[in-house]
Amino acid sequence: VVLFVLFTLIPICAAVFLNFTDYDVVHAPKWIGLKNFKKLLHDEFFLISLKNTIVYTALYVPLGLLASLLSALFLNTRRKVAELFRTFFYIPVLSSTVATATLWFWILNPQLGLLNNVLSFFGISGPAWLYDSKFAMISVVMMSVWAGFGSNMMIFLAGLKGIPPTLYESAQLDGANKFTIFFHITLPALSKTTFLVSTMLIISAFQVFDQAYVLTRGGPGNATITLVYYIYNNGFNNLKMGYASSISIVLFLMIAALSFINMKINNTDDDGGLV
Repeated sequence: VVLFVLFTLIPICAAVFLNFTDYDVVHAPKWIGLKNFKKLLHDEFFLISLKNTIVYTALYVPLGLLASLLSALFLNTRRKVAELFRTFFYIPVLSSTVATATLWFWILNPQLGLLNNVLSFFGISGPAWLYDSKFAMISVVMMSVWAGFGSNMMIFLAGLKGIPPTLYESAQLDGANKFTIFFHITLPALSKTTFLVSTMLIISAFQVFDQAYVLTRGGPGNATITLVYYIYNNGFNNLKMGYASSISIVLFLMIAALSFINMKINNTDDDGGLV
């Protein structure tokens, strides 16, 4: 409780107070009311960071959900080799973002990178991933999906283990194929698990910072600057703590709204089936 109060509750209350002030750390906070929020409406860089964050979320959430679900389905077996691959897929989750970003920085190198070398083997000329504004965000998404799908895979595996085998046996006796079983038994039974994973993906997507900071520093041409990155720039580089707090409040409200919408879309009944 003490740790929660010190490192969560007090900072939240401080952010709510500071977003109504002009505060540069050096001088005392100056009350300015809603001016920070009015400034947001005309801030070009805020709109750019908001757009980039939405693009990142639109790419990252479905890809992360698909990668974790498919890998869980692939590894949902009692074979020993499945346990080995579960470990391999989970290792990136345990690695630091800096280490993972360094690895992907070399993979995406336009001249010496592994990805472009593989593409050239098939006669495809790979782009300058991190140095091209058209592909920079895609590069950040690829790294994020690879680095994070292992934890969600384990959640889906737990959900798959909870599905009664008798349901599959009955469906097979009735002559159902694998696709019918997947769409009429597996997916409905995983509805609550899908809601949990998708909510966590949305929250993490809107809070993305490390990947863009280490890989691209928000570039090229602000193509990968995100809301949290913009909060960091305003708060710690420009010492505009009041303005940074206002952006953080807006970010919180957006995450809360999207989580609520996702809850309504994935609304489930008590039996775990889709309503």
